[in-house]
Amino acid sequence: MQVRLKNYALVICLFVFLFVIIGGGLHLNPSGAFLGAATGTPLVIYAFHRRLEGGSPIEDGRSNAARNEVAYVSSKPDTCD
Repeated sequence: MQVRLKNYALVICLFVFLFVIIGGGLHLNPSGAFLGAATGTPLVIYAFHRRLEGGSPIEDGRSNAARNEVAYVSSKPDTCD
C-alpha cells in the first residue's frame, strides 16, 4: 500500500514539476503547459523504466543476428557439393 502511494505521489510531483518547467520555460498559457506536462509525464516514466531495464531490444537483436551469422559461416557442412 505504501509503495503504491509513494509511486502515485512521485508521478504527481513529476507532473507538477513538468507543468512549472514547461509552462515557465516556454512561456506557454496554462492549457498548453498542462497539455505538455500531461504528455511528458508518461514519456519520462517510460524513459526511466527503459533505462533501468538495460539495453534496447533492437541492439539485442543485432547482436543475436551477428552471432548467428558467425555460427553459420564457421560451421562446416557434412556433405560436399
